[in-house]
Amino acid sequence: EGIAIIFASALATQALMTWIFTPGAFSAHGFDPRSAVITSFSLSLLLRVDEAWMLGVAAAAAIASKFLVRINGKHVFNPANFAIVIMLAWGEGWISPSQWGSKTWAAFLFAGLAGLVLTRAKRADIALAFLATFVAFLMARAAWLGDPWAIPLKQMQSGALLLFAFFMITDPKTIPDARIDRIVYGVVVALAGAWLIFERYTPEGLMIALFCASPFVPLIDFFRARAPETRFQWSKPTV
Repeated sequence: EGIAIIFASALATQALMTWIFTPGAFSAHGFDPRSAVITSFSLSLLLRVDEAWMLGVAAAAAIASKFLVRINGKHVFNPANFAIVIMLAWGEGWISPSQWGSKTWAAFLFAGLAGLVLTRAKRADIALAFLATFVAFLMARAAWLGDPWAIPLKQMQSGALLLFAFFMITDPKTIPDARIDRIVYGVVVALAGAWLIFERYTPEGLMIALFCASPFVPLIDFFRARAPETRFQWSKPTV
């Protein structure tokens, strides 16, 4: 039931917002559900609430944020990240950082890495920078504390971590345009998230770190302006 509510709300909001804000694109290209579907998958796997109707609110807020919070043609926040942090701040939702068995985790890791290579979306750099930094932090922390290596290995086996790396921080519409900026951005988010998780005891640290870092992306792009054609664009530019 909850998954159906998320998808229905996200797709309906995508269609409504496209019709309101980009009517020309809607008539020329038709309804493009891809962004809403990706957001719906992320919310379905990560967000947990007490009442099912809150999932519909979260999905609607996620998609609406793409149209309402925009700077220079790019939406500021990753839609799923925006909705999750809003629900956390509202006190009506939580995420499940550690889920899936080890076999499922390994399969998803392989699929995520393969997807980055095959889609050629020019966002593998930020995902790899983020993962390398976060894993290095886990290993360094374990070495510093004298923990067995089984602890950081278990911490790496998180469904939320993989979803974050492959579908959230890599959102091509909310990351810096220049490659070096994307790499630095991925490193900063990883370190900020790790600090929140392990020093401030905030399990949702990665989500909060990305949410707080996202408004700086328009500033980065402004000071390091690149040609518009180098930006990522959906083939049906409705968002």
